[in-house]
Amino acid sequence: MKNNTTPPSFAEERIFLRSLFDSAVAAADPHRVLPSFLPAVPRGRTVVVGAGKAAGAMAQALEQHWTGALGGVVVTRYGHKVSTRSIEVLEAAHPVPDEAGQRASQRILEAVQGLRAEDLVICLISGGGSALLAAPAPGLTLADKQTMNRSLLRSGATITEMNCVRKHLSSLKGGRLALACYPAQVVTLLISDVPGDDPTVIASGPTVADPTTFAEARAIVEKYGLQDQVRTYAHLCAAQEETPKPGDPRLARTSTHLIATPQHSLEAAAAVARAAGVNPLILGDSIEGEAREVATVMAGMARQVRRHGQPAARPCVLLSGGETTVTVRGKGRGGRNVEFLLALTQALRGEPGVFALAGDTDGIDGTEDNAGAMVLPDTWARAEHLGLKVTDYLTNNDGYGFFAALDDLVITGPTLTNVNDFRALLIP
Repeated sequence: MKNNTTPPSFAEERIFLRSLFDSAVAAADPHRVLPSFLPAVPRGRTVVVGAGKAAGAMAQALEQHWTGALGGVVVTRYGHKVSTRSIEVLEAAHPVPDEAGQRASQRILEAVQGLRAEDLVICLISGGGSALLAAPAPGLTLADKQTMNRSLLRSGATITEMNCVRKHLSSLKGGRLALACYPAQVVTLLISDVPGDDPTVIASGPTVADPTTFAEARAIVEKYGLQDQVRTYAHLCAAQEETPKPGDPRLARTSTHLIATPQHSLEAAAAVARAAGVNPLILGDSIEGEAREVATVMAGMARQVRRHGQPAARPCVLLSGGETTVTVRGKGRGGRNVEFLLALTQALRGEPGVFALAGDTDGIDGTEDNAGAMVLPDTWARAEHLGLKVTDYLTNNDGYGFFAALDDLVITGPTLTNVNDFRALLIP
């Protein structure tokens, strides 16, 4: 049932915030950004492989602009499949890997077997690829990886920490896919979903040299107290067959190209704001930390704008990207963005003149059907009117339930791209 308590005067602010989010997503559309990065057609074969939430759309865009013959296989998240002619698009689970992801990984390995120096591999990588490239390292099972993945997701570990561990539990990540392609040329096209746009971190860097080590992965597991997962911890302790490091001659014919990044999307949103007469201030494209703590800081910044016109004069919008973390203690529903907005609601406590949207640019916040949600100046009051206690929802990590009750979820469906989280705080 729709909640009709929102004053009609907020419709304009809602539309404006949504236009910023939509422009950020559009700036990372594979069909828009991929064609200008395509390599020359080789003398030999062209094989396309890849993984990530945008992998299907990237494959489709590649087919539409490639002038030679090609074939291959990519894997994307369930619900993100698109129609292609020559490149097979498989689907698997995210964020916890499943058997379909393991089978898809094996298909990818088979596709690059027996290549020659005159052949070309185009690797299409985007966020989500770590979970989708589910082939475990020798001696481990898919169940081992699933258990560790779930634990890392709930631990509060950063994406960089999680991917360091994942690389050392995998047969493909951390440069191992590139080794399987040798001696062919490998061109990797990347859509970044990680703070800093580091190719070694995006989807755990399957085609680039890995600077991390077994010792670092083991230290992360110990940091979060996950040594009770005996088989995976023992694998990290054994430290056999390290990932390829910078300078490995087998990686000499590999190259990477960032075709879409969080910064590009923030700049696109800033342009929309500027055209509307609203002063955009980009706070950063790689903001990390606990979602609740980030929300507290941003609430303080919004108050500073309202009261003192700093660090930007009104009307303004504070834009940011990156990937916050959530240490899960409750049993509620929701991802990083609604957790951020719940904490923002608590910090603002009905502060007038502050509007916010936070969403994941892939259209899926966590594992739910929403991209994110919105906070309006009357969110606190409407919640109290309905008997919704923000502190209770925070304790239970149930941002989805809170904003669903207020009819303030942002639902887009899969966007077929992924440049991580997008946040906009509007102070008109």
